[in-house]
Amino acid sequence: MSASSNSSRIIFGTDGWRGIIADDFTFPDVRKVVRAIASYLETAYRKDRPVLIAYDTRFLADQFANTAALVLADLGWTVKITDRDCPTPVIAYNARHLNSAGALMFTASHNPAQYCGIKYIPDYAGPATPEITDTIVANIKGASNDLPGSSPSGSISIFDPKPDYLKFLYTLLDIERIKDARLKVKYDALYSTSRGYLDEVLQHSNADLESFHTWRDVLFGGGMPEPKGEQLVGLVEAVRRDQADLGLATDGDSDRFGIVDEQGTVLTPNTVLLVLARHLIKNKGKSGAIVRTVATTHLLDNLAAKYGLPIYETPVGFKYIGEKMRETAVLIGGEESGGLSIIGHIPEKDGILADMLVAEAIAYEGKPLSQLVKEAIAEADGPLYNNRLDLHLTESHKVAVIDSFTRNPPTEVVGIKVKEVGRKDGIKLYLEEGSWILLRPSGTEPLVRAYLETNSLEKLTQIAQEMESVIAKLEAVAV
Repeated sequence: MSASSNSSRIIFGTDGWRGIIADDFTFPDVRKVVRAIASYLETAYRKDRPVLIAYDTRFLADQFANTAALVLADLGWTVKITDRDCPTPVIAYNARHLNSAGALMFTASHNPAQYCGIKYIPDYAGPATPEITDTIVANIKGASNDLPGSSPSGSISIFDPKPDYLKFLYTLLDIERIKDARLKVKYDALYSTSRGYLDEVLQHSNADLESFHTWRDVLFGGGMPEPKGEQLVGLVEAVRRDQADLGLATDGDSDRFGIVDEQGTVLTPNTVLLVLARHLIKNKGKSGAIVRTVATTHLLDNLAAKYGLPIYETPVGFKYIGEKMRETAVLIGGEESGGLSIIGHIPEKDGILADMLVAEAIAYEGKPLSQLVKEAIAEADGPLYNNRLDLHLTESHKVAVIDSFTRNPPTEVVGIKVKEVGRKDGIKLYLEEGSWILLRPSGTEPLVRAYLETNSLEKLTQIAQEMESVIAKLEAVAV
């Protein structure tokens, strides 16, 4: 395989490169991408700063990580690789804490078992910005996929990233308050990297804890490592059966959260963000901006207005939230897909912290989580109802849809006037009475996602039907 072969299929998305193991994601292509990253590192860091490497629980992730370590050591870098699979927020924190040249994380996050991925995390402990990833992508074409030499000029050592991360995590939480609450908690690790982390924190917090799926299974039990309803059926049943205070889960690399209330309801990330923003303000006396992506609930805007806090809207991708966190004081930043971080923390999403903040909110209030949800929604002048339509279209149909809405956006939807059209990321229609619609094409597959938010379930159905109808008609004009 030549240095330039297959580089066209290595596509960096919103958070690194992902592909199917043994098809797209191969050892030669990993060596190529790692060398492209190393070319960037040489322009940004001195070689006396270590490069950290971590990996999640999926098939061959540890071997891909070892391959990366050998390539970097061959290029003269000092490499520190984790002693076991590791959460993304943990390696991100250590990237900053250890004054590193950044970290490589081998993960496909919440994707199915056949996927693996790699992302580069700079020393500021958040996702790489587009300027960095664009440079890495530009380096790929000329990068070699050769095997590393047998006499590396660098070195490789193994380290445990857990103690320093947990020590830092405990500074962000009121552990004594959580201990006093003696919460009954059910935890589903979903075979993820959070096992040995979140359960340890909960045990340290005196929780009455029952844990599930706390071992490595590269097939994730036949499901997906995604903390959504269909994957959390067992967790919901356990919460209801034993009348637990809450159920907690994370995705595969532990940067996304999953929350089940005491009634067995799987909370949406939008709801959790609202509850935690209110908790940080009301119970912990924190202040700062609220940052959300274009696809995330506007109830956060209402809460920000109520407390006189700045509100910022970013494109989809936590890298944009992380960038804002490095620019200004951010109380909480989050996205509807289940990622958040808070003031004082690293500019990277952290499912372990998010889960513990929910436990902390219950401990402070002494109320059931479902009650905290109702109070937060009411305080933000809710409710608002959300939906996301994943519209699988042909590539030509997808292009026709985006072109039509870009050139000639509708002036009204279900009889409600469009007051503004946003183009920050996709096409966002702001309706006069507060509803909004976001159309956002996938960059890697023939798919258009339509995000909807409005003030009644009936209107949500009407908007969804009208959008699907308009989009279906555009198939006829697809080239």
